[in-house]
Amino acid sequence: MVKKTLLGLGFIFILIQFFHPEKNLSDDRTNDISTKYPLPENVKQVFEVACNDCHSNKTVYPWYNNIQPIAWMLNHHVVDGKRHFNFSTFTKMPIAVQNHKLEELAEQVEKKEMPLASYTYFGLHKEANLTEEQRTLIIDWARTQMDSLKAQYPADSLKMKRRTPPKEAK
Repeated sequence: MVKKTLLGLGFIFILIQFFHPEKNLSDDRTNDISTKYPLPENVKQVFEVACNDCHSNKTVYPWYNNIQPIAWMLNHHVVDGKRHFNFSTFTKMPIAVQNHKLEELAEQVEKKEMPLASYTYFGLHKEANLTEEQRTLIIDWARTQMDSLKAQYPADSLKMKRRTPPKEAK
């Protein structure tokens, strides 16, 4: 019975190797954050090694991305990361959302919630383990961009509008 189970699992493992998610390789920078916000080289470098794989339209995949189900897990990670913050489509968003996302960026990095611990488990992506200096660099950069927006736009245009649920018909 155990032998049949192992053979079945082995067959399934081999079979799933033929099904891969679409890779995140477009690298379209038309609406990239760098088109509107100045990115000093040191900030750009930190974003490239610690953030862009999950938060842009261009992922540099590790060798183990060719093994299922790992590729599916990485794909889910990238899709979810881009849903929360995507450097490549940043300037498409309303200015209030951009301001809010910059605030979230600073908060997430300050609380050490980004990069995710799972991204650096077992020494993987060790270059993404941010030093305190790199964290401060990102936080200061994000807050400087928010200050710049405050100087350019009326205060009410930088506030997220509260979404109210639709009223039910009576």
